Amino acid sequence: MILPIHIAAGMLAIPLGFLALAVKKGGTTHRRIGLVFVWTMFVLGITAAILGNIGGGLMAVYFVGTAWMTVRQMNDSPWTRRINVAALTFAVVFAILDIVGGVKAFNSPHRMLNGAPFFMLFFIAGIMILAAVGDLRVIRSGVPRGGPRLARHLWRMCFALFIAAGSFFSIRERVAKILPEPFTTAPVRALPILLVFGAMFYWLWRVRRRMLPVLLQGDSMPLTTRAK
Repeated sequence: MILPIHIAAGMLAIPLGFLALAVKKGGTTHRRIGLVFVWTMFVLGITAAILGNIGGGLMAVYFVGTAWMTVRQMNDSPWTRRINVAALTFAVVFAILDIVGGVKAFNSPHRMLNGAPFFMLFFIAGIMILAAVGDLRVIRSGVPRGGPRLARHLWRMCFALFIAAGSFFSIRERVAKILPEPFTTAPVRALPILLVFGAMFYWLWRVRRRMLPVLLQGDSMPLTTRAK
């Protein structure tokens, strides 16, 4: 029963993630799509871990969870502090594991470890180090406000989408089971991944340039000043 649930969650999460990137930020549509994306990513990540992709599944849950907490966290309560400490611990542990895996892959005959090339393992390790630094800042100083808060939410959501899209589009056989033949070529399969990073850097630039303020209203924390 786990595999059909995993596939269904993936078929929902990836389109929803791209749709959330396309719509106006901070609006009702964006918030509703984003919330469904979060929960489908939770299901996708947990089922992926159960099915054997423990690293990818848990990282997807970590990134989407911390991104969601960034716009939901109202104050520094003992409960949220425990979650932030757990997130920091996760990021540090996985950074170390990816560094060790990258070294093993580099020293292997094919420069790979369990199908992952050494440079990808080092890339993921670098991302996890950046994430850990951000989590440490949250523990020490609280969740940032305004533009930095949006940037933290944005890049973590995008990286969760990258994990989901990369896991699907990187394997031709998976794509061929769902999409027509023209979508199975390497350039077309690489396009969604490039779009994720392109959209992420675009919105990070917009957030940095405008430093959009966030007005906290209740638990939902909607953006009253929206990116146009």
